Amino acid sequence: MVLYYLYNLKEHFVLFNLLRYITFRSAYAALTSLLITFLFGKWFIAYMRRKNFGERISKYLNDTHGEKEGTPSMGGVIMLVSLVVSTLLWAIPSNRFIKYLLFMAIYMGLLGTIDDLIKMRRGDGIRPITKLAGQIVPCLIIGILLVIYPVREGYSTMTSLLFLKNTFLNLGYLYLPFIMIVIIGTTNAVNLTDGLDGLAIGLSGIIAGAFIVISYFAGHSKIADYLNILYIDGAGEIAVFLSAFLGSAIGFLWFNTHPAEIFMGDTGSLMIGGILGLASVLIKQELVFFIVSGMFVIETLSVIIQVGSYKMRRKRVFLMAPIHHHFQKLGWPETKVVVRFWIIGIMFALLGISTLKIR
Repeated sequence: MVLYYLYNLKEHFVLFNLLRYITFRSAYAALTSLLITFLFGKWFIAYMRRKNFGERISKYLNDTHGEKEGTPSMGGVIMLVSLVVSTLLWAIPSNRFIKYLLFMAIYMGLLGTIDDLIKMRRGDGIRPITKLAGQIVPCLIIGILLVIYPVREGYSTMTSLLFLKNTFLNLGYLYLPFIMIVIIGTTNAVNLTDGLDGLAIGLSGIIAGAFIVISYFAGHSKIADYLNILYIDGAGEIAVFLSAFLGSAIGFLWFNTHPAEIFMGDTGSLMIGGILGLASVLIKQELVFFIVSGMFVIETLSVIIQVGSYKMRRKRVFLMAPIHHHFQKLGWPETKVVVRFWIIGIMFALLGISTLKIR
C-alpha cells in the first residue's frame, strides 16, 4: 500500500515506475515477508518457550512423536504478522480481492489463536460445532458479497470447468454451500496434514506458488484470452498477496523443518486453508485447486476411509491415519515421508497448471 503510492512519483524517480508491475511487487512482497518471518520468528519462539506454551502430543503418537512434547505452537502468528505487513506494503489497498483475503487471513488466524490458547490451558480446543460455525461466518460474508458484486458480471454463481474452453457450471443456490466446502474443507485438510515437521507448510507453499501463476494469468487479459480462461480484472493482485504468503511460508519452514522449533497450530492451519481456498474461489478455479492440492485431498480421504472402514467393518485400511503416519509405521523416517510428499505435491501443482492449456 505505502510503497505502491510512491508510483505517483515516477516522473521524479524512474525506479518508482517498477511499482506498476505485479511481478516486481510480488517478488518483493515475498522477500519482505520472508525477512519479517526470520526476524519476528526468533523472538516469538523464545517468547513461547518462556511462557511454556507448548504442544501436547496425542498418546497414540508417543512412539514416533513423544520427543515433540512441549514444542512451542501457535506459529501461525508469525506467518500472519509477516503476511499482513508485507501485503500492506506491496499490494493495492483499494483492490477488493486484497480486502477479502486480508479479512479471511485475520479472521481465521484469530479463530485459530483462540482455539490454540484454549488447547494449551484445558487440553482440548473450541467445541467442533462452535469451531465449524466460526469458519462458516467469513465464508458466508464473502460468499454473499461475491454474489451481489460478482468478480465479473454474469458469472456470480459460476465455476470454471476443466478441459473445456470458456465453459462454466452455474451452481445457483448451491454456490454458497460450494464455497464453504472449498474453504472449510481446505482448512481441515491443512490441519490433518500438519502432523510431520514441515509437511503442511511445504505443501501449502507449493500450492501458493501454483496459484501465484494461475491468478497472474487470470488477471492478465491477453494471457487469459490465449488460455481460454476467465479474465478477472484486478485478479493479478491476488498474486502479490500469495507471494507475501509464500515468503512467510518459506520463512516459517526454516523454523518448522525437522526437528521443528515451533508448530503452526490451528492459528496457521485455519489461516492457510482459508486464504488458499478463497484464492481459488475468487478466480473461479476451484476445480483446478482440487487437483493442485491433491496431497491435501489424499490426506483427508485417508482419514475418511479409515474411519468409515472401522465403523462399518471394524477393520482398518491403514496402519494409522492420516496417511503420512501410515508410512511412518512402515518404517519410513519422518524426513523421507515429508520430502516424498512434497515431490508428489509438486507433481499435482504442475498437473493443475497444465490443465489451463489442455482445453
